[in-house]
Amino acid sequence: MGRKSTKGLAHLKYVYASLLLHSSGKEINEENLKKVVEATGSDVDLAQIKAIVAALKDVNIDEAIKKGVAVSAPAAPAAAPEAAPQQKPKEEKKEEAEEEVSAEGLGALFG
Repeated sequence: MGRKSTKGLAHLKYVYASLLLHSSGKEINEENLKKVVEATGSDVDLAQIKAIVAALKDVNIDEAIKKGVAVSAPAAPAAAPEAAPQQKPKEEKKEEAEEEVSAEGLGALFG
């Protein structure tokens, strides 16, 4: 039985390999990612490895996981409308914007 082509999901093996390294306390670098992917018997795409290492460089993976940046996270059910939205302090807005930028790098890896 041959390998199926998963062009649309090919990058996921690198995401999973990165999460495996992270959960094992290992550094997410090109050499370690290559070893993990090779251990699965998969072909290694060095461009994909370089891309994910670069994308995860400044990402706090634990925080991204806590915030729900996940590959297969189901859509949240629609919530009932709340009372008038509350104003957030400027500092909190700035912090959220910074977090969104770092999550964008990780989110871009998921499609």
